[in-house]
Formats: sequence, C-alpha cells, structure tokens
Amino acid sequence: MNTVVVGAQWGDEGKGKVIDVLAEDADILIRYQGGNNAGHTVIVDDTEFIFHLVPSGLLHPGKVGLIGNGVVVDPEALLEETQRLRARGINVAEAVKLSDQAHLIFPYHKKLDVLEEAARTGRIGTTGRGIGPCYVDKVARCGIRVADLLNEEVFAAKLKQNLAEKNRWLSALYREQPFEFQPLFDQYRRYAKLLEPHVVHGARFLHAAIAQKKRLLFEGAQGTLLDIDHGTYPYVTSSNATAGGVCTGAGVPPTCIERIIGVAKAYTTRVGEGPFPTEFPPALMEQIRTKGREFGATTGRPRRCGWFDAVIVRHAVQVNGCDSIAVTKLDVLDDMPTIQVCIGYQLGGRRLDEFPSDMSALARCQPVYESLPGWQCETGEAERFEELPTAAQAYLKQLEHLVTVPICLISTGSKREQAFKVGRW
Repeated sequence: MNTVVVGAQWGDEGKGKVIDVLAEDADILIRYQGGNNAGHTVIVDDTEFIFHLVPSGLLHPGKVGLIGNGVVVDPEALLEETQRLRARGINVAEAVKLSDQAHLIFPYHKKLDVLEEAARTGRIGTTGRGIGPCYVDKVARCGIRVADLLNEEVFAAKLKQNLAEKNRWLSALYREQPFEFQPLFDQYRRYAKLLEPHVVHGARFLHAAIAQKKRLLFEGAQGTLLDIDHGTYPYVTSSNATAGGVCTGAGVPPTCIERIIGVAKAYTTRVGEGPFPTEFPPALMEQIRTKGREFGATTGRPRRCGWFDAVIVRHAVQVNGCDSIAVTKLDVLDDMPTIQVCIGYQLGGRRLDEFPSDMSALARCQPVYESLPGWQCETGEAERFEELPTAAQAYLKQLEHLVTVPICLISTGSKREQAFKVGRW
C-alpha cells in the first residue's frame, strides 16, 4: 500500500518513529519536501539515529530511499550525513537515490538566510540553513539543480549568474564580503563526482517502481501548521509539508496514493516564533520539555510545549485528507493528574471551532479546554490498546472523536518496540 506520513501539528511529532515502524512493510522511502532544516530521530536497540535528508526508514535492510525533486539539498550536509550513517554500519551507497531535479543549496543561501532573519522586524525562527532563499531561487527560476551541477559548462554559467546577483545584495545591502567564483565552483564540482552515482530521474524512477507494484512510503518533513499555504503564515517553512506536496515533490499522480496518516503528539509542541494558543505556563513547560526531551533534532533549540489542540489537528486532517492518525509520546503524560484538551477557541466573545487564517486573530485566541482525568501510571510496557490504563484509553478515544478520524498507531516511548498498531491496519 502506498502511504503518506505527514505531521499534523507544527512538526517534531515523532514522524521518524512512525516511518521506521511503517518502513518494514515498504520497498521505497521518499522524502518529498524540505531540506536539512528538519530532523527525524529513530532509536533502535538504545542507539539513536538522526536523519536530516536521508529517508529515515533506511534502518531496515533492503530498502531504497529517494530524495525527491521537491527537496532542497545542501550537498555538503547530505554527504556528511551519508558518511555518518556508513560509519555506523548503514550501507547507503546503493540505498540512497537523489532526484536530478532537486535544487541545491549554496553558501550564499545560508548567508542570506541568517542576514535576512536578523534584519526582520518580526523574527520567523528560521534555522539559517539556506532553505528559504533556495526555494526563492527555485520560484524565481534562477536556481541550480542537480542536473545542472553534473553539466560542467551549464553549472559554470548558472553559478556566475547567481553570484553576480547575490554578491550585489551582499555588498550593497548588508556590507558583506562577496563570494568568489572559483573556490565555490571547484568545491561543488567535487560534490558532483561524489553525488553522481546516486542521481536518478526521480519521477521516472518512481513510475517504474509503481509499475512493478513496489510499496511506496512518502515522508514529509515539518508539519501541516508549517506548510507554506496551510500553516501559520508567515511562521512557516518554505515548502508544502502537507500531503499535496507529494505529487509535485516526488513526481507521482494523486491516484497512486492509497493511505494518508497524520502524526500528532499526545500534546503539542512547536519550534520558533508564532502564535501558540495552548502553550504551557513556564513550570509545566519545563516539566514536559524535560520528560519528553523536547529539543530540536536539527538545531537543539528547546521546543515550546502545550496541551493537545484538536482545532489544529482537525485542520490537518482536513487539508491532508488523513485516513487516520498516529499518536506519539503518550508516555510523557503518564504523571499528569488532569489533562486538558483544546476543543475550540474564544475570540472577542465568540467561539471559534475552526483554525483562523489571520495570525493576529490566532494570537488573541484563548483556548477552550475540556478536562480529562490522567492515569498516573506508566504506559511504556503496553503492547495493545486494551493494555493501556482505562483513563488513557478514554483520552485517546476522545481525541479520535475530536479530530474525526481513528487512531491507527500509538507510541509509548522512544524505542522501536514501544509502538503498536490499533484497529484495522
């Protein structure tokens, strides 16, 4: 079954763990958007693996991973990641494929990312890894793709053109030193030789796999509320993290997608700036952040934490067309005597049950909570839904009711084995 896994909150929902569980029944794993500003963490036999560009299901032997055309790729970061995995016994030499239509990140993208963020009146919370500026070049039709990198003459012409423009910005607007052509050209030509064995035409590669009845697993980075169109704009990423991004970011038709799973934590987190209606007060924030190890896998930044927000997850279910959701980190709530769930917002005396597009309105929204009893015992040993405490079962059933789709998987800890499927899979 061809499956899409998407984040149903602001990212960091534990998609890496869910993808690792699902990857056992897949043949090809595909990243379709984002860049190395995202991190998926997978723990196997007490060993932690963090993936940034390489599809995170590749810890299962015999799988193939594709970095799709919708991803923006920092060659240095990709090569470092594959080298780290190879050093830890993960053979990615044959496993990782790279679309020749993916756009490339250059040092000037990263420089501009940092400078532009510092110059903003209202910070967005970018990682500074050049993702946004690279997508800007893609849309402006001056970006450099993997296929360009492999053609020395074409690459030289495009790099000169880009440097002429970027250096004018750096010198005139930011008073920064310009980039020199030759060192950058030589550096990226070295990358070209190392990447070339992995390069394929992504769409044709996947269409051949579909014809052979291969099982595809598409993994999104970030989450629905960070989607450039459907998220908390402008506090979003620069690509379509929702399921709609699969078709454009991988080159497959909608008709090949058979199942869409949204991933949500049993509470809510977000990294970076922007409105967050259910955010915890400081003491509870620190408690949950510590127990849940809520620090970014890519940047190490502490995540903001809050109660489960059914409004945003319903929004994610709707725009992605989720068939079901996976709920992660249930165990982090094990000690709570009472658990709050946001069922709507109060704004200026009126009730909102839908996610507003106006971020100034969302910033003024007060959450309407429903209180549920906690279970105050450990859930990490449960292997079936029926083995969970009665109060935990009731909590999860209420989440199903509020977000309008069933739960298909529950994670009760960081280890691979601390997850079980629910209902008809």
